[in-house]
Amino acid sequence: MSEKVLDVHEKPRVDKWIALSLQHMFAMFGATILVPQLVGLSPAIALLTSGIATIVFVLVTGFKVPAYLGSSFAFITPILFATKTGGIGSAMIGSMFVALVYAIVALLIWRTGPNWIMKLLPPVVVGPVIMVIGLGVAPIAVELASTVKVEGVAVYNLLHFSAALVTLAAAIICLLFFRGVISLMPVLIGIAVGYVYSIFIGIINFAPVKEANWIEIPKFLIPGVDYDFVVTPTLLIIMVPIAIVTISEHIGHQLVLGSVVKKDFIREPGLNRSLLGDGLGTLISGLLGGPPKTTYGENIGVMAITRIYSVYVIVGAAVFAIGFSFVGKLMAVIQTIPGAVLGGISILLFGIIAASGLRMLVDHKIDFDKQRNLVIVSVILVIGIGGATLKFSDTFEVTGMALAAIVGVLLNILLPGRSDEETLEKIE
Repeated sequence: MSEKVLDVHEKPRVDKWIALSLQHMFAMFGATILVPQLVGLSPAIALLTSGIATIVFVLVTGFKVPAYLGSSFAFITPILFATKTGGIGSAMIGSMFVALVYAIVALLIWRTGPNWIMKLLPPVVVGPVIMVIGLGVAPIAVELASTVKVEGVAVYNLLHFSAALVTLAAAIICLLFFRGVISLMPVLIGIAVGYVYSIFIGIINFAPVKEANWIEIPKFLIPGVDYDFVVTPTLLIIMVPIAIVTISEHIGHQLVLGSVVKKDFIREPGLNRSLLGDGLGTLISGLLGGPPKTTYGENIGVMAITRIYSVYVIVGAAVFAIGFSFVGKLMAVIQTIPGAVLGGISILLFGIIAASGLRMLVDHKIDFDKQRNLVIVSVILVIGIGGATLKFSDTFEVTGMALAAIVGVLLNILLPGRSDEETLEKIE
């Protein structure tokens, strides 16, 4: 491993800045464009808002935290459900209220310190909820990978499934047989290989690419213009509880990033400021029509390998992401990615998400001989994956992942035998 080249506040030469910034952007590119493709949002807006959110985050944290904000996978199911019940505008409104939760939590942490939030969200709750996120959307991945729509009905298609398998194989090979930065881009490389294979077997329609202009302004979704700003209890209960998971994810990333960079970001600039930056990024994304944001582990991995921690490189990646979002031809190519390719990469990605929840339980040595832990994990998994619904009226219900997260927190608070020995502070 090379010696550390650039610390957080150091500026690289222009040529090095360009190369490193592009490297970071491509590390998160595949995952950031995958989320909008799966939920029916614009990849251009997702890319644009990820860049804007990252710059906002860096400003709020006083240029002290080199973290990149990309599209959050935790909100795939809530966005799909919100869109189905109230249109895509509902998902954007829900995203804005998630940002409000971030702001409230940030304010509380500013006033009282961060320890309470870490105790409220221990690994025994967060781990299985993360597993629910991955396993709950598994049917989406399988259907995309193996079927095509014929008059609105999903029909199995072996040719398309072969594209999914090629995509999956390429991503796995990237993870297992490559080292360095390449191993951190399995999503991007898997999609690229799957796309080339799809061209070879003739399942891609290039008409949108031919019709697209080289430079195009992304199509925004503005509240009050493209949709009515209507808030319902069901909408809030679908989206807001997922903040339990993304806040936990944020804390974990800050701890891991701090261990890589050898700085305590929880204390300086403070968890309150980083959470506020994350929340403002999600708010701006919702206002413009992009998916909710989260800090990305891929970029932490890039920094761990290159030992270049400069926040200016992160800002550079954000600038390039914003620039690429206006390249109409590139965005049109993204729109032509077959569902089979998206499904193939999703099989791996959703599985990794679920496995990361399991890993959290293992890393924190959660003792399943304790009936308390067994009950909490079991109930969360079955409620979340089973899609349990708590329905109060035709306009107010709590379902699936949101219900699982709420029940998990309540069980952790109410069940006897609670211990503070294992908290998110021990994430490595």
